[in-house]
Amino acid sequence: MKNIKKYLFMLLAVAAVGLTVQAWGSVSAQQDGTVAVTPATEQTVDEDIHIGESLLNFVQSMGFVGLVQDWRFIVMLVIACVLLYLAIVKQYEPLLLLPIAFGMILTNLPGAGMYHSELFAGGHVHWQGFDSLAGLVDYLYLGVKLGIYPCLIFVGVGAMTDFGPLIANPKSLLLGAAAQLGIFITFIGMRYLGFLPEEAASVGIISGADGPTAIYVASRLAPALLGPIAVAAYSYMALVPVIQPPIMRALTTKKEREIEMKQLRPVKKIEKIIFPIVVTAFVALLVPSAGALVGCLMLGNLMRECGVVERLSKTVQNELMNIVTVLLGISVGATATAENFLNLKTLAILAMGIVAFGFGTAGGVLLAKFMNLFVKEKINPLIGSAGVSAVPMAARVSNVEGQKAKPGNFLLMHAMGPNVAGVIGSAIAAGVFMALFGAK
Repeated sequence: MKNIKKYLFMLLAVAAVGLTVQAWGSVSAQQDGTVAVTPATEQTVDEDIHIGESLLNFVQSMGFVGLVQDWRFIVMLVIACVLLYLAIVKQYEPLLLLPIAFGMILTNLPGAGMYHSELFAGGHVHWQGFDSLAGLVDYLYLGVKLGIYPCLIFVGVGAMTDFGPLIANPKSLLLGAAAQLGIFITFIGMRYLGFLPEEAASVGIISGADGPTAIYVASRLAPALLGPIAVAAYSYMALVPVIQPPIMRALTTKKEREIEMKQLRPVKKIEKIIFPIVVTAFVALLVPSAGALVGCLMLGNLMRECGVVERLSKTVQNELMNIVTVLLGISVGATATAENFLNLKTLAILAMGIVAFGFGTAGGVLLAKFMNLFVKEKINPLIGSAGVSAVPMAARVSNVEGQKAKPGNFLLMHAMGPNVAGVIGSAIAAGVFMALFGAK
C-alpha cells in the first residue's frame, strides 16, 4: 500500500513537471551542447521582459518617485496645507483661499499633469500643442488667461455693492483715490528691486486689496507671477483687521478718531440708476483698458438698482459668484508651481505686498487729515483707510476703530463711500498700467 502511494505521488510529480515544461515550451539540446529555446519559450521570455518594463514604467510614473527626486514639491504641498489651515481653521478669506490652496496641491502632485505652464509661456496660449498636452486645470485656466473669471467676479461684486454712500458724499471719491497711492509707490519700489515694469505693476495692484483686479492684471502683464501675487493679495485682504488698525492709530490723534460725521442724505433711485451708466461711459472713454472691469462692476450694480431684473441680480450674487470663485481659485492656485513660487521674487512680492497695503491705508488717512484743513464739516480720518478695495471689510474696520475711540460713533456708512470708490480706483489704476505696458 505504501509502495502504491509512493508510485502515485511520483506520477503526479512527473505530470506536474511535464505540464510546466509544456507551458513554457519545449527545450532541446543542440549539438554544440547549448540549449535551444523554442519559439514558445522565446515568446514567453519576451512577455516577461515586457511585463517587467511595464512594472518599471509604472513605478517610475508614480508621484512618490517625483517627490523623492525633487524636494520642492514637498515644500509646495506643505505651503498649500498651511493655506488650507488658514482658510478652514482661521477662516481667512476661505471662499478663495481654500480653492487656491487646493489648486496648489493639484499642480504640485508630480505626474498628475493637470497644469502645464509651457502652454501659456510668453503670455500667450500655445494652441498647437494644447489638445495633446492639456490637463484639466489647463482648460480651467483659460478663463483666467482670457480675463473671463475676474470680470464675472466684478459683475457679482457690483450686484452686492451699494454705491449710495459714494453718491451721497462725492468727496469720499478722493479718499478712495488717495488709497491707491500704495499702488504707485510699490511700483517704484519693485522697479528699484530690479523687477520689469510689467512685473512691478502687477505687484503694485496688491496695494488695492482687490484680488480679482490683481489677478486680471497679473494674467496679462506677468503670468509667471500670478500664483504668488494672488496668494499675497488674498492673504492680505484677509488680514485687513490685523494690518490696518496699528497704521490708523499711528497716523491719527484720539481727538481725530472721535470726530462724528453727519448722517448722509438719502439717495434717490434715479441717481443710483444713472450712476453706473455714467461711470462706465466716463471710465471707458478715459482709460479704455479699464473698461472691462469697471463695465462689469457697473453692470452688476445696475442689475441691483434698476429693480426689473431681480432674478438676474440674485443669480450673479450667488450662483454665478460661487461657480466662478471655485474655478478662479483652482486655476490661480495651479499656477503656483514649485518653479514659479520658490524663488527670491516670491519673497519680494510677499514683502512688498504688505508694504503696499500699508501705504494704501496711510494714503487715505493722510488725505482725510489734509482735507480737514479746508472743509467746515470735519472728516473722521479713519474712513480714509477704507479706500482700499476690501469691501466691506475695510469699512467695518474703520467703524470698529471709531467706536473704540468713542462708543456710539458709527462710521460704517461713511466708510463705505471710500471703500466702493477704492474698487473703482484700483480698476482705473489697473487700466493705466495695462495701457502703459501694452496689455490688450
